[in-house]
Amino acid sequence: MTRPITVGFDGTEESLAALDWAAREAVRRGLELRMVQAWRFQADVALDVLSDPETQAGWVRDALAEAAEAVAVRHHGLVVTTDVLEGGTVEALVEAAAGAELLVLGSRGHGPVVGFLLGSVGQQVIAEAVRPVVLVRAGDEPTAEAAGREIVVGQQGEDPEDSAAALGFAFETAAARGATVRAVRAWTLPPVFAYSPGSLKLLDEAGGLEPREKQALQTALEPWRERFPDVPVVEHIEMGSAGQVLLSVAARAQLMVVGRRARRTAVGARIGSVAHGVLHHAGCPVAVVPPA
Repeated sequence: MTRPITVGFDGTEESLAALDWAAREAVRRGLELRMVQAWRFQADVALDVLSDPETQAGWVRDALAEAAEAVAVRHHGLVVTTDVLEGGTVEALVEAAAGAELLVLGSRGHGPVVGFLLGSVGQQVIAEAVRPVVLVRAGDEPTAEAAGREIVVGQQGEDPEDSAAALGFAFETAAARGATVRAVRAWTLPPVFAYSPGSLKLLDEAGGLEPREKQALQTALEPWRERFPDVPVVEHIEMGSAGQVLLSVAARAQLMVVGRRARRTAVGARIGSVAHGVLHHAGCPVAVVPPA
């Protein structure tokens, strides 16, 4: 089944940037673009006209239609559809993501996800969506794409499947853009109490910690290199925390790709610390990819 690229829209500067990014990606992948707006009726006793649900819904539909027409003009041949999603914002966007190739949302500056996503809503959508979610900052321009910057993707874990979904998304995106993939694996020295005679022997046989980390990255990349032989790959091994290492190469990136490790708390779903840090501090669009 062919899935559209879906973008959340509400007319703000952030959502306009997300719309343009999503449109370019839809054209590259030969997919339809679906524009959605999560909406819930809000009564206002001061203005009777705002107390009419049909009037409010009509304004939302008209704004979506106008923006859809404008983006279709800018991208000849792009098929654009629109939907007003009634109900809670999180639930509506998570449901929209389920039927999409990816969900694109706007974010503001170097701080929390905002715009039509208020408070922790953005994190909840990212944490609960079953498809990749891309966050695009206000004012984003296609210059980084045109300049040929890299698709930077984080790889972690001992099992190649740990980062398979993120790596797959990065390679697919790079193939569509003719870009290079920079695969980043950060490593730290394990605590002394984690050593055992057996593990020390394995490390000695591998030549030390860094060669072992390099081998782990190469093993994770192997199936994707075979599947996308024309995509150039740069292997990046660096000692440090994953978030810091990824942000250290953010200036090279036209897109950052990170895997998602969501967890449940008393106040709802929360994303992992690496994804959280990159979303808050990377200047380029960031894709958060759930496990396969």
